Amino acid sequence: MTVRVLCPAKLNLFLSVGPRDGRGYHPIRTVFQAVAVYDELTLTAAERDSLLCDWGGLPPDNTLTKALRLLREIATVPPLRMRLAKHIPAQAGLGGGSSDAAGLLRGVRRLLDLPLPEGELLEVARAVGADVPFFLVGGRARGEGYGERLTPLEDPPAVPTLIVRPPVGVSTAEAYRALDSLPRMLAEWPEGGVGTNDFEAVMPEECAEAVELLRSLGSAHAALTGSGSAVFGLFSTEGERDEAARNVLLQRPGWLVLATRFASRAESLAVVAEEPPASAY
Repeated sequence: MTVRVLCPAKLNLFLSVGPRDGRGYHPIRTVFQAVAVYDELTLTAAERDSLLCDWGGLPPDNTLTKALRLLREIATVPPLRMRLAKHIPAQAGLGGGSSDAAGLLRGVRRLLDLPLPEGELLEVARAVGADVPFFLVGGRARGEGYGERLTPLEDPPAVPTLIVRPPVGVSTAEAYRALDSLPRMLAEWPEGGVGTNDFEAVMPEECAEAVELLRSLGSAHAALTGSGSAVFGLFSTEGERDEAARNVLLQRPGWLVLATRFASRAESLAVVAEEPPASAY
């Protein structure tokens, strides 16, 4: 049997970052929202581990290999053949690597019918990375602590959304260092779950330009996601979103533009089991 896992991107509809604490970490408050842009991961039991990815930038030691290594510390997992089709851009604040790791955990549990309690799976996810636990919750959720304390929220309507990534990457570590030079406190939770992003104070000029462009094209709300470099705009209708997408492509050739929508919890946690085709004799 093969399982196919859709690994969604996420937006931070609100993100407040507190000062570095005594442990050297930054407490945050955020509202995560899954969107219908997916990496696709397929898993099959095999004679030896292998990972094939259509993106050349995937390092040999990555979130998939780390998640598998940690999962094997608490469960018996045979060798796997892994295939990853990347559609979520890297260094964009969209959580692609974290989503892939959570997709592996969800997929292996389905493939092998592992009786793993949700709590143990969340512990593995936390060990891989701060954003990974969200992708075991999906949909919309409030994140606190270092992002690992999650409160699932009701699915909102499938709001038409436009994601724009200027041709610039953002190092999360460098963004945090820049943010630490600014005085700030944790912001209160915004009404409706949509609010500001502290990283906008230190985002590259291209990202600020993208936010302003989306606002000028009719977005009801436009902001940075994560530490960037992707920004997103929320629209009232798909028609307005698609018209804005055409204008961005005309005005900023070479920018990545993704027309999408909010994804429900069920959509963002989808795992499909596929039986291999019958052999012909």
